[in-house]
Amino acid sequence: MKFPSVFSLGPAVQVGYARSMWIAVMYLWAINTLTLLAFGWDKLRARRRKRRVPERRLLWLAALGGSLAAQLGRWIFEHKARKRSFSAWLYAITAFQVGLCYLIISSDLGALLR
Repeated sequence: MKFPSVFSLGPAVQVGYARSMWIAVMYLWAINTLTLLAFGWDKLRARRRKRRVPERRLLWLAALGGSLAAQLGRWIFEHKARKRSFSAWLYAITAFQVGLCYLIISSDLGALLR
């Protein structure tokens, strides 16, 4: 069965696309793992009353792609839940990233359906 020309990409393009998707997935796994570990480490240091991970660093990890792990870390470790300014920034970062993903996915699907 032959697909329409919209779906038939050359083999080189398909390999390049698969490789870039693999790199993106590995990056997201790495940054989310690092973010979750940072939230856990900060909570452990908070309990022991030792030097903490700065909030700015936690927010940067979320902004670099680890926002889902940041939300998960807040829930698992019950951490930074009372900090309203931190929560507002984290929710803004998450909303921005979800909106960006939606735009990317919808534009790719729209291009494929034309």
